[in-house]
Amino acid sequence: MITVSAPDNTIPALVRKAEELGASGIRTYAETQAENRTTLMMLAGPETRQGLVDAVQSALSAQADWRLTILPVETTVPLPRDEEEARAKTLELQENKIGDMTREEIWNKVWDQANLDQTFVVFVMLSTIVAALGMLTDSVAVVVGAMVIAPLLGPNLAFSVGVALGDSKLIGSALLTNLVGIGIALGLSIAIGLLWNGETQMGELQARSFVDFTGIAVALASGAAAALSLVTGISSALVGVMVAVALLPPTSAIGIFLGVGQFDKAAGAALLLAVNIVSINLAAHAVLFWRGVRPRTFFEKKKAARGRVISGVVWVALLSLLAGLVWFWRI
Repeated sequence: MITVSAPDNTIPALVRKAEELGASGIRTYAETQAENRTTLMMLAGPETRQGLVDAVQSALSAQADWRLTILPVETTVPLPRDEEEARAKTLELQENKIGDMTREEIWNKVWDQANLDQTFVVFVMLSTIVAALGMLTDSVAVVVGAMVIAPLLGPNLAFSVGVALGDSKLIGSALLTNLVGIGIALGLSIAIGLLWNGETQMGELQARSFVDFTGIAVALASGAAAALSLVTGISSALVGVMVAVALLPPTSAIGIFLGVGQFDKAAGAALLLAVNIVSINLAAHAVLFWRGVRPRTFFEKKKAARGRVISGVVWVALLSLLAGLVWFWRI
């Protein structure tokens, strides 16, 4: 359900555009709280939603007082899908198709994950403790629990979305949050390693001390799945991704190995962490480009395109370098 609150004189043009782009259930209501204001309500499926949101923003960009709101709808009777599919065949809609989520919904979702706040810090600390103790006690269930918390996955996805949209503020916030999160996890796990007096030969810990080419393939596939679940709104798929390409266990392993003085093992864990981070970002970069996540206006698209090219080259170069290190490590 898309609702638009705007001046009365803009509503007829918005209604015509909504009908042209395939919206259904279009209704208008005069607002009683303010004069010269009307609320427009309409239903839009994944095929039409991005085109409608773009059209409304373009039509109202010169207005000083308006608001667009997107509300999720579980179902509606009669179903509008057949009507929408019949009408949503214009070139504009095909160009604007992203997935089940509009760029505005995607941005809003990742912006929350990119913010550095007390909740994020607490999640990082708790998941680091869980991951470290899970590996030191060789408990698979506990380590998986730390993976599912996965506070570091969000900032990496937010960084990729920021690059796709050319949003420097989102990029900066995601980068800062990611670096602080890794720093906290690394510092806390070093402290745990310094305090640990037991063995370090547990399978769960040793498994994070090396990486092979299979790990690179898993990280790439998982990063692509994470980005795809983001743009389609299938959040349940993220749980499997969190487990498949976790970032906190290798970060904790680096700190533990450093704390107990096993620097060669720490280097292997650092290589695993680097492979996972680069693979997530490269795969997310590719998926967001494939699904058409890009800015709305021409100049923003031009700026973002330059950033996507630079980012893609950097991530490919880094992954190639890491693959070389993995090959060297194995021999």
